[in-house]
Amino acid sequence: MTFEETAARLQSAETQTALERAAASSHRHEVLFSDRAFHIKQSAVRDVFDISIRPGLVSLAGGSPSLRSLPLEGLGESARRIIAEHGLESLQYGAGQGMEELRRQACEVMAAEGILDADPDDVVITTGSQSAQDVAAKVFCNPGDVVLCEDPTYVGALNAFEAYEVDLQSVPMDGDGLIPEALEEKIASLREQGKPIKMLYTIPSFNNPSGVTLAAGRRQRIVDICARENILVLEDNPYGMLRFDGRPLTPLRAANPHDVLYLGSFSKIFAPGVRVGWALVPKHLHRRFYLACEAVVLCPSPLTQMLVSAYLRDYDWMQHIRDSRVLYAARCAAMLQALAEHLPDGVSWTVPDGGFFVWLTMPEGVDTYPLLYEAIDAGVVFIPGAAFTPSDEPSNKLRLAFSAVSEEDIREGVRRLAPVLHRALDAAAG
Repeated sequence: MTFEETAARLQSAETQTALERAAASSHRHEVLFSDRAFHIKQSAVRDVFDISIRPGLVSLAGGSPSLRSLPLEGLGESARRIIAEHGLESLQYGAGQGMEELRRQACEVMAAEGILDADPDDVVITTGSQSAQDVAAKVFCNPGDVVLCEDPTYVGALNAFEAYEVDLQSVPMDGDGLIPEALEEKIASLREQGKPIKMLYTIPSFNNPSGVTLAAGRRQRIVDICARENILVLEDNPYGMLRFDGRPLTPLRAANPHDVLYLGSFSKIFAPGVRVGWALVPKHLHRRFYLACEAVVLCPSPLTQMLVSAYLRDYDWMQHIRDSRVLYAARCAAMLQALAEHLPDGVSWTVPDGGFFVWLTMPEGVDTYPLLYEAIDAGVVFIPGAAFTPSDEPSNKLRLAFSAVSEEDIREGVRRLAPVLHRALDAAAG
């Protein structure tokens, strides 16, 4: 792929939308698009994933789990047995809420992290947590309603919410996560403007993309602020079990069953290819949320649900998590050491306690999006920070992922990236 082709693939969301409109205008069907269709954007993250498979590139872009320690041969036999012995069930339609066994097992996973009162009847199995974000926006938000989010936040959630024409409003973070005072100020400002606020979307443990964790002392305060203002907390917690020291912080949902809708996923603690997640929904909201899920997928795949259940039932899934913590901690340490060794003064980064990501900050005035093209030419890929905010302004941030890359490749990738950042700093200094 040439530089020009790469640049075309990675243009801004606004330009992409303009091109789509222009292309569609040549056909009579253009008038059939809904207004919502033009809010559905192509993700820069997916574009970079496509580019990162080029031979010779070191990808520090993808937030993918390492699967090498999974019992693949055994899982293959489990899949064979599921189809051979339970084919009429696994290959047929299933319950819209998900299988009871897996819903019970999801409660056991949550209990390991501190949610001790989860009821399987309140769990809805979803096609990954991404679909649950989409359903939450559909169920709770009208066009123009406000969804609060951290700055930065998960690009997939931004895309899901924007498709429903919500008003995404970001709230700043510091090294201890979402800032309670800033949340209160943002809510007060929006109330003065008469804007309806429906949800706070938060990734409290090892935020994607920053790697920052909401401090234990702030967690209840954040929920209390939202409860007082009748704002539902949508807690997305795919990384919570992956704290390096093995002591996950208690989720927001644990002490707040009525005010937090909790999203879990097997993508990071098992395998993303199964596309299985879950939502623990407050009882008074459960029926409408479940019906909305059913309207989209009819039922989650019985085959993949049964495979996940077999994994949780027949294998030592907690040992896999323990092994993953050790692996990710070593890879994170390798990245932090390489950054300290190779990057110039003026660049700073987060030091995560778990998860998959490190978040770099360049000096003000440096736009990291154009730097991606230079990095690709240098043989390394990252995700520019502009992908992780609802703002259309240039970003001086970038995300590096260490989870799916060997320590050797991490060091080599940072070594390749360093000259690109050096040149950007020199240009900024003028």
